[in-house]
Amino acid sequence: MTLLPKKIKTAKVPPIKIQGIKTKLVPFIAQSISWDGNGTYYEPFMGSGVVGFNLAPQKAVFSDTNPYIIQFYQEVQSGKITGPIVREYLEREASKLANTPADKNSYYYEVRDRFNKFHSSLDFLFLQRSNFNGMIRFNGKGEYNVPFGRKPQRFQKSLITKIVNQVEWVSQLMKEKDWTFVCMPFTEAFKLMNENDFVYLDPPYIDRYDGYYDSWSEELALELAHLAQEGRASFCFSMWYENKYRKNYHLEYWKQGKLYTTNHFYHIGAKEKNRNSMIEALIVRDEHRTEFMNL
Repeated sequence: MTLLPKKIKTAKVPPIKIQGIKTKLVPFIAQSISWDGNGTYYEPFMGSGVVGFNLAPQKAVFSDTNPYIIQFYQEVQSGKITGPIVREYLEREASKLANTPADKNSYYYEVRDRFNKFHSSLDFLFLQRSNFNGMIRFNGKGEYNVPFGRKPQRFQKSLITKIVNQVEWVSQLMKEKDWTFVCMPFTEAFKLMNENDFVYLDPPYIDRYDGYYDSWSEELALELAHLAQEGRASFCFSMWYENKYRKNYHLEYWKQGKLYTTNHFYHIGAKEKNRNSMIEALIVRDEHRTEFMNL
């Protein structure tokens, strides 16, 4: 069975959207990697899951340190969350949000407080689809603290239908595949990988990290580089390459594989001037590309 390379013209979007989501980069990623699909696909920095969901491997382990992302997809997989359940929830919550002002007293903050107390997956979905710029951020106490996106009329019928369709798309994928969703750090994921496996790596970006669930550091980034290059699985590593100001020095620690680059525009940043064009890099090592790089 040949899984990759796979031609994808337009990527489908999953229900949980997060800043830096790779939707527009999925076709570039898909055409850059090669894997026979006989092992297990790993995605230890799952985030939105947009890459793995669109590649749709037969067997996969999606993991993340954020327990609420994993919990959401576990509940979709178990049937606790379905399209009709999401529709009923969002239609009810949409009217409450629309009837409150777009300031600190907004109903959004009631849902945020409720989530921080009970950790409902549906509330998590609501917050991620109505917050500021799709950010995902938690404070030192583990509390979700992203502000409101200031659009009380956010959940129009068309958006609710779109989100419902996204949930049903992912749910159907899960029924056809052998997928596992686990909350664990990337170091634990690497302990599970074997020679025939493939791992897609999309860690927080060095020098562009804007908060997530837990901390990220240069030490962890170096450990990731070591584990991937010393491991048995083939890999694809996503990272920014350069912008108009500077290059990414961290890529010097990735010596194996083939480098691919493409232009990409990031919409992250509170101010428009901070949303800039970036050259995106992929470093791919598989059975056909094991050469050493000289960046």
